[in-house]
Amino acid sequence: MVAATGNADTTVGHGELIKAVDRALTTHGRALLTGPAGAGKTELVRALTEAAARRHETVLRLAPEPADRWIPEASAAALLASVPAAALEQLSGPQRTAIALLRRETDAPRVGRDHVALRLAVVEVLRTLAARGPVLLALDNAQWLDAESTDLLRFALRLTPPRVRVLAAECVLGGAPLAEPLCGPGTPQIRVPPLGTDEIAELLVRRGLPARLAGRIHQASGGNPRLALALGHSLAEAAGTRDGGAHHADPLPVSGQAREVARRLLGVLPAQARRTLLLAALAARPTTALLRRAGRPDAEAELALAERAALVTVEEDGAVRFTAGALPTALAADAGWPERAAGHAALAAAVDDPIQAVRHRALAVDTPDRELAAEIAEAAAACRRRGQRALAAELGLLAADRTPWHLPGEELARLVGAAEDAGWSGRADLARRAARAVLARDASPADRVRARLAVIDAAGQALAALDETFAHAAADAEGEPALQAAVRLRTAWKHNLSDGDPVRSRDAAAEAGVLAAAGGDQVAEAMALTVRARMGRILGDAGAEEILTEALALPAPEVPLGMRNAPQYLAVRHALFDDRLVDARGQLLVLLPAVQRTGSAEDVFEVLRSLTEVELRRGRCAAATGHARHALELTTEAGLSPGPAWYVAAMAEAMGGSFPRAAGYALRGIQASEEEHDQVFLSRSLYALGLVELATGEAAKAVATLRRVADLEAAQQVVDPSILRWHGELAEALVAADAPDEAAELMARVRTTALELGRTSVIAALDRARGLCLSAQGEAEEAVALLEATAQRFALLQLPLERARTLLALARVERRRRRRAPARAALRAASELFAEAGATPWTELAREPSPGESGGGTRTLAALTEAETRLALLVAQGASNQEAAAKLFVSVKTVEARLTRIYQKLDVRSRAQLATLLRAR
Repeated sequence: MVAATGNADTTVGHGELIKAVDRALTTHGRALLTGPAGAGKTELVRALTEAAARRHETVLRLAPEPADRWIPEASAAALLASVPAAALEQLSGPQRTAIALLRRETDAPRVGRDHVALRLAVVEVLRTLAARGPVLLALDNAQWLDAESTDLLRFALRLTPPRVRVLAAECVLGGAPLAEPLCGPGTPQIRVPPLGTDEIAELLVRRGLPARLAGRIHQASGGNPRLALALGHSLAEAAGTRDGGAHHADPLPVSGQAREVARRLLGVLPAQARRTLLLAALAARPTTALLRRAGRPDAEAELALAERAALVTVEEDGAVRFTAGALPTALAADAGWPERAAGHAALAAAVDDPIQAVRHRALAVDTPDRELAAEIAEAAAACRRRGQRALAAELGLLAADRTPWHLPGEELARLVGAAEDAGWSGRADLARRAARAVLARDASPADRVRARLAVIDAAGQALAALDETFAHAAADAEGEPALQAAVRLRTAWKHNLSDGDPVRSRDAAAEAGVLAAAGGDQVAEAMALTVRARMGRILGDAGAEEILTEALALPAPEVPLGMRNAPQYLAVRHALFDDRLVDARGQLLVLLPAVQRTGSAEDVFEVLRSLTEVELRRGRCAAATGHARHALELTTEAGLSPGPAWYVAAMAEAMGGSFPRAAGYALRGIQASEEEHDQVFLSRSLYALGLVELATGEAAKAVATLRRVADLEAAQQVVDPSILRWHGELAEALVAADAPDEAAELMARVRTTALELGRTSVIAALDRARGLCLSAQGEAEEAVALLEATAQRFALLQLPLERARTLLALARVERRRRRRAPARAALRAASELFAEAGATPWTELAREPSPGESGGGTRTLAALTEAETRLALLVAQGASNQEAAAKLFVSVKTVEARLTRIYQKLDVRSRAQLATLLRAR
């Protein structure tokens, strides 16, 4: 929503706000938009004036610049310059003369002008325009109106008819809005809110910027559209000059346009308040008390100004939080070294955390100091023990930087340690910085490998661009089995995640295991066995469980490569796949505090993701939604790849939230995973989208989406159908899209594999789809018997949502054969199960039709597939079977079969009844 662009897509996320302003203008004739610079006020004004122009209203626009504030009557002159000449013809001679002088000589001396005539002229012009139709006076940047123009407009607007409406927009510079007196008392004030993460993602996608960074950009911009786009463009420019492009965990570059936008936001504050904000920016956990101790006695008052300008929020306990993460970065960047050093020195004496005190003392000087370097290194070690690995990495780099040049061994050890801390915490920027420093020194091959592996570990899902790093690491590790094992292990992860090739991943893991055993590294050996077991499960290898058991038998204390890669965690995933949900949940609740202590955000996310999936399978949607929300927040805060988090959020919303929100998250996940070449979570986000499309009756879309999942799974050679259960959904979608034969072929193929592997619940899901297929093929009795039996099997498996979905399918089958009482009973049972599980959108799907809806109501119409809906509309419009077949590119026989199903679903008996029903709806 940047003023300079003027593109329609800049009103992203503000559709409801435009309606609210329209209502205020209609009801009160006045509306005042407020918000910080870049919030989107200009674009909202533009959208509203364009809508008014389309309604053939007269629109007068005024947008003064900062310099206009000091030129008397400058804004009035600009406004009158836009008035059509015809509106001036009826003015009296003195009034025309006053306007002519104003328009021609804005900067001339005001002595001798007839100001009364000028005021009356403005009133008369507005009355003349209002006599011809509604008038909208749009005042953008109202904070830059000069005092004389404000006084003139205030006078004129008091005397104009109601048909003259006023829309004013301004940046609040502190205190009450300047345009409030101009618009009059009681004017509705509407603050432009910040955009949410999803809206920022949409804005980025429309501008061709990477959606995977939406969470980071939202956090850095505070939802300010102008700052968000500026940050996005800065990232795009930085990607062209950095190996591997912009990474999701990199700090956002607050430079160029982004820094200028941040400066404008901060520029509304006086110098003293900005100095207080600089101290807050330099502190790790700023509070009003800390700022006072650091030499800012008026901190509360100065922060209150900043809070009114929407720059910070001050909590009840005094904690200070910047609304946009780019603001502290800009403050620190714009301050000179002496000012920053003085700030850190003041904070070092004021903080009560010894680690932060050491950090500030280190940042207050820029000369080597052996004792200080040792203190910083000890603080880094303490952070490592606390699980604060990102802070440990930052301190490790500081310790290396403060180490005297004649101690290269100490400096190198600190750099390598900082790199590994950064890799653990996912801080790709710190990992690269430490690795570059290691590689620039006379480091051993082992240290070079450790530094390069840290860069790989910090990359998260984005491993596709690190081929060169892998190659150099392999070369440096030559001759050292333990180092070679570490490199091959990460190569195995890359083959699975980025390349989608479980066979190469399994083979690389097998090599890593042999090398780890030769090097005496039992932890790496356990990790290699874990990868083999994971890939074996994917490939349908019956021996995968034995390999996992072997991995679990090896000692694995604190796992240095992440719990997500440990056999203990894979055992939980297998329990989830096998529907041993109580066991899986119990183990996850033990792992959660353990991974939270290690400081690995990726490990914590993985546990939260699995908890979400387990709770959804157990039919506990509220708990699942809580875990998914936590996972999404963690992803944004830690800068993790957002694709997995958006998939988790999509699944939680699809079952327990809302279908539209679920589709939005799934689309974001698809975009992010495609950008990062993450094949694994691309297929998962597509599955979530296909599930929503199937549930909402968009069968053709669901087929297309789920076929993409099938293609991805085939390309990744996934054999086991229990890992991502898309097969039943695709079969149901094919049946709904009038492709029962294809559905039957798919079900037969997957059923064979599921029987061989003993995947009971997969077979039950296939049977639900087979029941719908039998119904579509006219075998209603067999369909009902199968669906009733399948619902009982899901009950025994303790999968309540799957059971409820089966009962919903049963109700539809019974309704199609006009057995209303059994249909209502199945529907009621499904609704109760959905409601008990908290599956809000599914509860609505299972809502029993009201008496007015029976026999052809909204619920019945919704039961039609897309293909059936198109045919019903054509027939209702009078098309014959032959004409409909030609338009739909199907055979007449297919049209006849579909029409029979339509009659059954809608409970009508003729074309005339069908046309009457559709006209009524």
